[in-house]
Amino acid sequence: MHHWLRILIVLRVVKSEEEIRIKLVADKNVAPPSFGELWSSAGAEMEWVIGLRRELHRYPELMYNESMTMSKVTSVLNSLGIDYQTGWASNRKHAELAAKGFQSGEGGTGIVADIGNGNQPCVLLRADIDALPILEKSGLPFSSEFTGKSHACGHDGHAAMLLGAAALLKKRESQFNGTVRLIWQPAEEGGAGGLRMIEEGVLEKEPKPQAAFAFHQWPFLPIGEIGGRPGTQMAATDLFDIDISGIGGHAAMPHAVVDPIVAGAAIVSALQTIAARETSPLDSAVVSVTMFHAGAAYNVIPAGASIGGTIRSLTPAGLHRIRARVKEIVYTTAAAHRCNASISWSPDAYPPTSNDPHLFSWVQTVAADASITNSIDIIQPTMGGEDFAFFAQKIPSVFLALGSGDSQWPAPSDLDLPPGTTFDTTVTVHSPFFVLNELVLQRGVALHAHLALQYIHDNLNTTPLSRRNHNPAKEEF
Repeated sequence: MHHWLRILIVLRVVKSEEEIRIKLVADKNVAPPSFGELWSSAGAEMEWVIGLRRELHRYPELMYNESMTMSKVTSVLNSLGIDYQTGWASNRKHAELAAKGFQSGEGGTGIVADIGNGNQPCVLLRADIDALPILEKSGLPFSSEFTGKSHACGHDGHAAMLLGAAALLKKRESQFNGTVRLIWQPAEEGGAGGLRMIEEGVLEKEPKPQAAFAFHQWPFLPIGEIGGRPGTQMAATDLFDIDISGIGGHAAMPHAVVDPIVAGAAIVSALQTIAARETSPLDSAVVSVTMFHAGAAYNVIPAGASIGGTIRSLTPAGLHRIRARVKEIVYTTAAAHRCNASISWSPDAYPPTSNDPHLFSWVQTVAADASITNSIDIIQPTMGGEDFAFFAQKIPSVFLALGSGDSQWPAPSDLDLPPGTTFDTTVTVHSPFFVLNELVLQRGVALHAHLALQYIHDNLNTTPLSRRNHNPAKEEF
């Protein structure tokens, strides 16, 4: 009798513990804070976030070398009491990048931090952190201290936005039942740092993320607007290097040499026909030559020349077609000019960045009031590339453009600039004159936190809504 009584008591205790767990989950499944509330909270953090952004801007670092940036991010995480892991994106298996001087040292510069209780649902927020090899000419008082390097794509702003969101989420950690994974990712600008982190298991680390979100400040949209589209939003991209070999000699005797510069010029011209004469106006194709190097003396025809550039298409098939034609044009044109040529491609071509249609529809519903237009603008696809595409191939994802354009953005009053100074923040990214409109930071901070908390709320104890119709691209690059 006593034996059965003990069993009943144990069963009742177990049942009570389960009832408590269910009640705790139910209590935490109250409606998350509205975007308006998070907007106000983000506003209170803006002086701090803007200061972080300006410090990151002053010390830009190129892909796989973001050690100072990593130190700054981790120092902020320490101050917020957020646990993290460093060393991500250390897998440098591709000799092509290493040969160009990109080094990762003992460990990678990627950072991963989880906020929450370690349970599902788990949602991933990602920011890129690398800069570009561009001499800054913005005129900002906090311009780059490193000659020939600058944050000309706004990744300093992206990193600061996510730190601001981390602060908001940490303060609310006891109010939600789930996990937000934050990623500060190196080497977006051609180095496939996102792919490196995926190869190293960032999506397999428990709890496994069920969905991912990322933003990009967007000078092509007015400040305050938010844009995106279901399906393909950004292009598939690849990079090429062409080496041309001839026979060098005195510039006064061109008949005695085989001139690689003439061959290279012909190749550059012929490549333009791929988009202009071989691609339907209704399709997408970009072939841009961005580098041409040859010679070091006025009176010497060099023995070699090198050309570099990028190709882009909105479809994997289109990228394959362009790649094949580039190869054919390079070899045949070089041969026609009595030269030899070789061509190499990026070790990691970027696939198209594709927004999961169902998850994008959800974002349109829950985040409409985050935009000054009260809707997520459906924007046209862009031929820019993004290595967030690698995340979108693995789990349902949405990549949003945060409008930052203002042709006459008044200089912040705390900067030591003449009264009436304005900046044109509609200048394209990757320009020496690019200026990030700091008004976009508050929206990014609030929207990161809003999407994360709303996703956890809407997917608690359910099949993740983002899983239902996700069909990631299977084609390899």
